[in-house]
Amino acid sequence: MDKDTIAKRLVQLRGNRSKETIAQEVNISIRALESYEAGQRIPRDAVKLSLARCYDTTVEAIFFQDEQHEM
Repeated sequence: MDKDTIAKRLVQLRGNRSKETIAQEVNISIRALESYEAGQRIPRDAVKLSLARCYDTTVEAIFFQDEQHEM
């Protein structure tokens, strides 16, 4: 899956919550979250797991499912 698709999913999952809230919950910097949401970087595995837990979904749903199998 490409970085742009992952970025869109992360923004969608964050919804109305602030970047600050998510960054604190996942224990990453706001700058790191912004780079994931901009499609500039892909998080390491531990962060993927934390993001999935934060968004109450699976790592696979965010980072690996194609668009035909949307969340």
